Amino acid sequence: MSTQQVWFVTGASKGLGLSLVKQLLNGGFNVAATSRNLEDLRRVVDPSDDRFLPLAVDLKTESSVAEAIAKTVAHFGKIDVVVNNAGYGLLGSVEELTDAEARENFDVNVFGSLNVIRQALPHLRAQQSGHIFNISSIGGFTGAFPGFGIYCATKFAVEGFSESLATEVKPLGINVTVVEPGYFRTDFLTSNSLAVPKNQIDAYREVRESQQVHQQQINGNQPGDPEKAVAALIQIASEANPPLHLFLGQDAYDLAYAKMDAVKSDLETWKDLTVSTGFEAGVPSL
Repeated sequence: MSTQQVWFVTGASKGLGLSLVKQLLNGGFNVAATSRNLEDLRRVVDPSDDRFLPLAVDLKTESSVAEAIAKTVAHFGKIDVVVNNAGYGLLGSVEELTDAEARENFDVNVFGSLNVIRQALPHLRAQQSGHIFNISSIGGFTGAFPGFGIYCATKFAVEGFSESLATEVKPLGINVTVVEPGYFRTDFLTSNSLAVPKNQIDAYREVRESQQVHQQQINGNQPGDPEKAVAALIQIASEANPPLHLFLGQDAYDLAYAKMDAVKSDLETWKDLTVSTGFEAGVPSL
């Protein structure tokens, strides 16, 4: 993989995004990095590096995204790898989260990524090459987390459009990888990255317990090393046949198999009912 590659990374001022930007720059790559606040990026990455292009972007506004993509191409001449990393967690039961709270999570986690993809693809199509990484979560593969229904729904959406996108752009020489991390030791579970409902309902004890566990016990003790996670992304970008699904972390691996086993169990337990719903052979429908 040539270090002349140009990476476009969203949500780059903290967490996995920041770790990725730093590793890429240390490896000699060209990096355009976005954040809502330009100063946040300049504080954490040396702005004098000519291989680094910090960009203030509102991912919910397509014109802002379009401007960032245009500036990247004008500065570096192209884009090779797109990493849709920006997003935030939302912890609350489906009932207690308001319509506005749920839609905001979708606006950032789903529609923000779609804005980037729409603006980047014309450039990738023109050069008949490129790689799009959509950062999902193990919560995009299994939703068995009380209090994370809306967040998981956003990540399930990322999984769905990524799978379809992969089939659409593969003939154009473009790869897509959806990344499903488990728990990594970033600031994802802090108040800056994990929103909670304004109106909590006491009846949801498991949700409150989940909130307490994530904020007080898991936060700061996550088993995943973010530096190893982003090194894995950089490696996958160099592979001739990269995976569509990339699970990161032993916990993600175990939870993925637990979900697959549960689905297989349901399929076999209810197989007779499942396959009985077609028209009988030789019997015309009315």
